[in-house]
Amino acid sequence: MADLSVQVTNAEGEKEGTVSLPECVFGYDSQAVVDHIPLIHQVVVAHLAALRQGTHSAKSRGEVSGGGKKPWRQKGTGRARQGSIRAPQWKGGGIAFGPVPRDYSQKTPKKMKALALRYVLSDRASGGCISVLGSLKFEKPSTKKAAQILSPIAGGSFSTLVLTSDQINEWLSARNLDYINPIFVDQINTYDVIVAKNLIFSKEAMDQFIEKCNAACTAKER
Repeated sequence: MADLSVQVTNAEGEKEGTVSLPECVFGYDSQAVVDHIPLIHQVVVAHLAALRQGTHSAKSRGEVSGGGKKPWRQKGTGRARQGSIRAPQWKGGGIAFGPVPRDYSQKTPKKMKALALRYVLSDRASGGCISVLGSLKFEKPSTKKAAQILSPIAGGSFSTLVLTSDQINEWLSARNLDYINPIFVDQINTYDVIVAKNLIFSKEAMDQFIEKCNAACTAKER
């Protein structure tokens, strides 16, 4: 692990200082990240599974309407025997082994989620893909202004923007940009970090996240 710091820039791209990143969260080396790819994969799969609604449904032959009468007699017609026109092989019939509503969510321990997040954050930090924006304050929502500020940082690549819960105007301004995924700092997760090439924090969001990380690291050492 090594000490890490990220430069803080304003809306005009000028430097405003630096922010020191907690070593216990952002300081894992590349080999440690590679060794824990299975863990990261498991957490991402669980995250995507939890997003599935699971409301898909198809009616079986016992649920479709009609078909109470036998279409023709059992023998003597030369045709295959049939018991109902709502059997699966008939048009308009029930579906055999069709999908039913279910819960796709997987149980993933909190410690696994936290550890996977640390590894992907370390990977982004070591690759220089973390940026911090100071003085990010919008009086009212403006997608045009958000594009002017974020486009040079994103460089046309899909990026995740991390904001505080108070930065509503900033979130509303960035949500219409197809290359920006705005989230609040308490929503940051492994998937949103790993799918984005760049991770952009507002200064306020970074301060809150570092405070939370330091508290977690201190509790872990006890």
